Amino acid sequence: MDLHLKDKVVLITGPAKGMGRAVTLAFAREGAVLALTGRDVAAVELVAAETRAMGNDTLVVPCDLTAGAQVDALVAATLGRFGRIDALVHVAGGSGPIGKQGWETTEAEFDDIIRVNMTGAFNLMRAVLPSMIERREGKIVNVGGTFGMRGRGGRMAYSASKWGLRGITKSFAIEAGRYGINVNCVAPGMVDGPRFRDKVCADMAHKLGITPDEAAARHAEDYALKRVSTGDDIAQACLFLASDVSRQITGVDLPVDGGWAML
Repeated sequence: MDLHLKDKVVLITGPAKGMGRAVTLAFAREGAVLALTGRDVAAVELVAAETRAMGNDTLVVPCDLTAGAQVDALVAATLGRFGRIDALVHVAGGSGPIGKQGWETTEAEFDDIIRVNMTGAFNLMRAVLPSMIERREGKIVNVGGTFGMRGRGGRMAYSASKWGLRGITKSFAIEAGRYGINVNCVAPGMVDGPRFRDKVCADMAHKLGITPDEAAARHAEDYALKRVSTGDDIAQACLFLASDVSRQITGVDLPVDGGWAML
């Protein structure tokens, strides 16, 4: 199916690693024009080199998404270079403390993950929407998480931040819908990659006295499909929600988790 994303201008956050890289390369394969942003410019430039080698016009802009003025500058640079932003795909985020009970979580840890996962999304949508409203079209895809759909012990701060992102997404969807703009959320479950293996599985392995591979297998058993999602699984959902194939879908949370959050 042709998703008609060729030459669409797509602003992607968190493009350098893991599922962010998978999302970026998926849009590149569709022929999109890309604006990529992150704090680690050297890492972003590595994936930008890949997209440019594929023939995609790619702009790299450094940005701390929790700083509103920097986000404004990011959007201005993208509009200055390409003249429009057809889609925002917001992948960047943090994981917060892992394995800590809520009462063990410090105020600083809680504030930090809320700022990364909620304030960053707010800053982006606030900055991107005026130009989309002017054109009366646009797609916004936030990457949340299934812990924002079901609570999770040992991940209270992260779960709270993803529940908050859902509220931000749904409210913006209501407000922007009259201008023909779709605002949706992809909710990954566990996604195989360095963060999953080195943090989540390592924490479980340490607590249970098992290997990280055994911990990964235990996570897979929680899902109806008995497998952990990949970055490419998340990328395909982002492509769908950024395209006009999903023109009549807005304000939704799309779990990509092999069957966990909804069961």
